[in-house]
Amino acid sequence: MAQRLVPVISMQDFDRRKEEITQQLIDAAENAGFFTLVDHGISKEEIDAQFAISKAFFNLPSEIKAKTPHDTTTNNGWEYKAQLRPSTGTYDQKESLWLQRHSYWPSNEDVPNFREQTTDFMEKCATISDQVFSCIAAALGFPQDYFRIANDPNQPDCLTQLRLIHYPASENAVGTWRAGSHTDIGCLTLLFQRDGEDGLEICPGRESHSSFAGGDIFTPLSAETGPIVVNIGDMLMAWSDDRLKSNFHRVRAKEVGKSPSRYSIAYFNQGRRDFVLQGPLKKYPPTTVAEYFAQAVSRNFSRQAIASS
Repeated sequence: MAQRLVPVISMQDFDRRKEEITQQLIDAAENAGFFTLVDHGISKEEIDAQFAISKAFFNLPSEIKAKTPHDTTTNNGWEYKAQLRPSTGTYDQKESLWLQRHSYWPSNEDVPNFREQTTDFMEKCATISDQVFSCIAAALGFPQDYFRIANDPNQPDCLTQLRLIHYPASENAVGTWRAGSHTDIGCLTLLFQRDGEDGLEICPGRESHSSFAGGDIFTPLSAETGPIVVNIGDMLMAWSDDRLKSNFHRVRAKEVGKSPSRYSIAYFNQGRRDFVLQGPLKKYPPTTVAEYFAQAVSRNFSRQAIASS
């Protein structure tokens, strides 16, 4: 199977070009499941600053990072090599900090200005997500603000999270998985990468939930600071009656030599717990976002796994 290109979509002059942008987004969401946004309104300097504060946290001693412990009931907090992938049978080789607006945060004493800056970054991610969601809602026949309301991070039942991720450098990881093949459970993921910190690979199709695309061809996607890699999640695929595609992806170590540190930032739009999920064609019975999450975690992860990807 040939490698699949990831469409690049400019968000410049969004209000004026919304119809054109909608057509591009839906074509990418239907046929690739991935697309890259440019001219989206978050400057390279702002992204660099968020990576800098993320790196400052991960550079702390483990006992300081552990002051923001991972809570398995909310999936918030710092975790280290704790996510077991059924696709590999091993733990992902990374550490991460999961955050929600109302979760427990690292203190400003440990990382100055952490919460203020990161909250501002999350708000910018929400604005971009709302633009994409308004296009998707219109294409599916929902009111324009439908998915914005369904994913409103200001609501107390919203499951949306920001995840700061660090893949530590490794001398002996040649050809292995820093993050095993998986799809994202939620609606829409915004992924930020840094120049030169490659490793992300995407699957050109999604034939089976259970195969983890193990026999398919994955396409490397070069890391670049600035563009946002966006992918459709399982929940939005179901919400669109399978019109939009949630595709597999993974992070691979270098084929030769040492794999350097890799940092990434993911903003997961994951819906509001009590919001009822059902597509316009009613292909699947109605279910709440919370019920969908519980079923997806049971289906895709072992008991030891973190309840989101």
